[in-house]
Amino acid sequence: MCELFAMSSTVPATVNYSLERFARHGGLTHANRDGWGIGYFEGGDVRLIKEPEPASDSPWVRFIAERELESHCVIAHVRWATHGGATLENTHPFERELAGRRHVFAHNGSLDDVEHTLPFESDRFRPIGDTDSEHAFCVLLQQLEPLWCGATEPPPLEARLETVARFAAEVRLLGSANFLYSDGEVLFAHGHRRRYEEGGRMTEPRPPGLHMLSRRCAGAAPEVDCDGLTVSVPKQKVALLASVPLTEDPWVALPEGAVVALRAGREVARIGP
Repeated sequence: MCELFAMSSTVPATVNYSLERFARHGGLTHANRDGWGIGYFEGGDVRLIKEPEPASDSPWVRFIAERELESHCVIAHVRWATHGGATLENTHPFERELAGRRHVFAHNGSLDDVEHTLPFESDRFRPIGDTDSEHAFCVLLQQLEPLWCGATEPPPLEARLETVARFAAEVRLLGSANFLYSDGEVLFAHGHRRRYEEGGRMTEPRPPGLHMLSRRCAGAAPEVDCDGLTVSVPKQKVALLASVPLTEDPWVALPEGAVVALRAGREVARIGP
């Protein structure tokens, strides 16, 4: 089963340690050998690195760790293909431009018949590959577009969250619908159900679909270490999201159907349980 990871922080931070542990799930200790990707937001743009190969074998993962790329918002994914082949165009995260800024999306699960259940109403957004996930992302952007049309600043958080929550309710009816989405200003996460690898077999989908860890790092040194994140300045808030806990810390499972909004390393809004 695919796995998701995301980070939101007050100031740009690196995710070397967490990314390394996450990458081990991409084909080494788990079955996700069909691709991986990671996006680092920088202002309204995103530095996106992905490939249709196992993350655990990838020299790109080591390159990223050596470069110590920094961002205030990161979205990553390791893939186990269920819809569409192991190709670059089918590899998460997906990104599109809307209102002059990059929007990024990654999904864990399987959405049955999404192409017919949630058809496109315009030609503005179309999938490049043939996954259910990318189709769903294009539908989400289609629903968000009216909020962003003509906007010079991000639309009100409440309106964006309500739109994302309505979309989440729609895709929950089609199958497992855990996803991460960011417009570069806010990170949205939806926890639903996922399959778990137990005894060499995959279980039926069940909650939780996502876990969250919140931390506040403080210190006088110019660089501190917090749960595997190399933080460039002290007094930093960091929130991590992952399909399964990556460390021994007290990760909290998101309730089934919850949609949370994170900004600058803290939860700022929630809809659902």
